[in-house]
Parts: sequence; structure tokens; C-alpha cells
Amino acid sequence: MTAVSVTAFAAVLAEAVELLRGLRRRPTAVPEARSLAAAWAATHPEARAQLVVGMRPDSPLVDYDLLVEHPEGGTVALSASPDDGVPWPAEHSAHWAAGYLVTVDRVRLRVAEALMLLPRRPYGDRDVHDEIVEQCLLMNETLEDGEPLDDADIRAAAEEFRTGHGLRDRASTLAWLAEMSLSGEQFEAFIAGIARRRRFRRRKEAELAPGHFAAHRCDFDRVRALWVTGSQPVNGELLRGVGGLVGCGEAVVTVGARWARDLPAPLRHAAHDTLVGPVAYGDGYLTGIVLERRVGRDDPETLAAAGETAFDEWLAGRRRRASIEWHWL
Repeated sequence: MTAVSVTAFAAVLAEAVELLRGLRRRPTAVPEARSLAAAWAATHPEARAQLVVGMRPDSPLVDYDLLVEHPEGGTVALSASPDDGVPWPAEHSAHWAAGYLVTVDRVRLRVAEALMLLPRRPYGDRDVHDEIVEQCLLMNETLEDGEPLDDADIRAAAEEFRTGHGLRDRASTLAWLAEMSLSGEQFEAFIAGIARRRRFRRRKEAELAPGHFAAHRCDFDRVRALWVTGSQPVNGELLRGVGGLVGCGEAVVTVGARWARDLPAPLRHAAHDTLVGPVAYGDGYLTGIVLERRVGRDDPETLAAAGETAFDEWLAGRRRRASIEWHWL
């Protein structure tokens, strides 16, 4: 490294220290801090700077580290602490993972935050571990999102949160905030995070939908079908006549319209007026008939369904690549 590069790197470090010293340390100021750090990093692309946010357990403050790439290789980590009269050993005596539930890539989630993320649900519903990890993955994707949110985004996010937590009106919401010891400012920051993740998902679904639909067009045929499942096989011809199933053993009869992908597998690609079965299905048998089939078209409703499926697949792939560490205390 030449003398010039040494001088240039020293100047970058000096700027980085001043940046860190100027960042506000309240949790609600984290989006602003990320935006300021990203703007500074854009002026020094050779440094590949990355801001790391440390949420302290049981503290109203956050800590910041700035990672800067050294010209000769490796990474320099910078920290700046205010002179508030608290000895460093006492201020940082707790284990770094105290109060944290999980780390997913660059996001560390505290227990209290995880509890707020999870809506009310029947026992035995979707695995809460999966939902927490997925929320953390979306947080990773929106860490550098400094784009302003509009009122509609905020309202939709707040409504989603209130619905999920059974908060029917303003009074119940205020009571919940008091019970959780949350300030209005903290709640607004939390809702803003939900809104950013909703916006990311909406845009990603729209991005992925056309390609997924083109590759899986048959899955989005609109199919109306009738099928019977039971422990004993049923003669398919009985499905054509009214009352034809009278006298059959115990069975479940389903009739309705579905996307082809959502039908029982034996019926998904059957042509119109085609009898299927009886075939082995689950613990018994299935017999069905396709009453109507409309070829899938790239209209808004179909593309929305394709986008949802494509996003779920993208998220599953993102999870497989993620670094996930649970902190069981």
C-alpha cells in the first residue's frame, strides 16, 4: 500500500468516526442511521462500508459499529461510544445475546419483538419458528430501505397488525400499548417496519409473477370439479347422476372451483368431463370428475396468485441460504 493510499484510508477512517459519533442511538432512529450510513458508503465505494446495529437487552439505546474494508485486505471494525460517565465494563457487562431470540443473517431479533410479530392463532397452527425466521428474512431485505412510506402503506400495516392481535378499535389498541409498555413513537416505528416488509413483498410478488405463470401456466387453469374421498372405492359413473351416491359407504363429497394447482393431484391436469378413479389417495380412495376447465390467463387475479406462489418459493430458497442461530437462554 503506497503512502497516498495510507493517507486516503486514514481520511476515510476519520470520516467514519465522525459519522458514528453523529448517529442518534434511540431504536426509533435506526432507519435514519442506516440511511446516513448508506449515503456515506456511496461516497466511498472502495471501502465497502457496512453499518452493524446492536440492540442492547433492557436498554433504550442501540450501539453502532461500522465495518470498513482495508486496502490490503481484511476488515476494520469501528465503534464510537459517547462520554456519558458510565465505565465501559459496566455498560457492556451483559452477554451480547442476552434478551435475543434468534439471529438471521444481519438481523438480531429480541424476544419482545418476536412476541409482537406473532398474531393470535389457534394452537397447532403454522409453526411459530418458521414465521419468526421469515419475518427476519424480510427484515434483512428492507434494512437499507429508506424510501418514504405513504399513508396508505401505514394504514394497511396498522390494520393488519390490529386484526392479527384482536385489537378492534382505538381503545383496545391504546390498552394493549399500555400493557406492553410501548410508547406511541415505538409503536409507529414497529408499524413502519411492517409496512416496509409488506411493500417489499408486494413488489417482489409483482416482479416474480409473470415468469412463474409462464413456467407453470397449467397450474393456473380455473377448474370446477366434483370428487369423492373415502375408505372404499366409488364407481365414477355414479357421479354423473343425481343421487348416485346414495347407498355408498361413508364418504366426503367436494364440489367447487379451484386453481388447478389446488386440486387433489389426480384431478389437476384432467380434461373437461373426464372421470378419474377410483385411485388410491391418502388413506383411502378418490373418484372425481372435471365439470369445467378454463385455460389460465395472465389477468390480474391469476398473476396475483402466481406471485404469491412464486414469492413463497423465493422465500424458501432465501431461507436455505440464510445463517440462522437460535439463542436459547
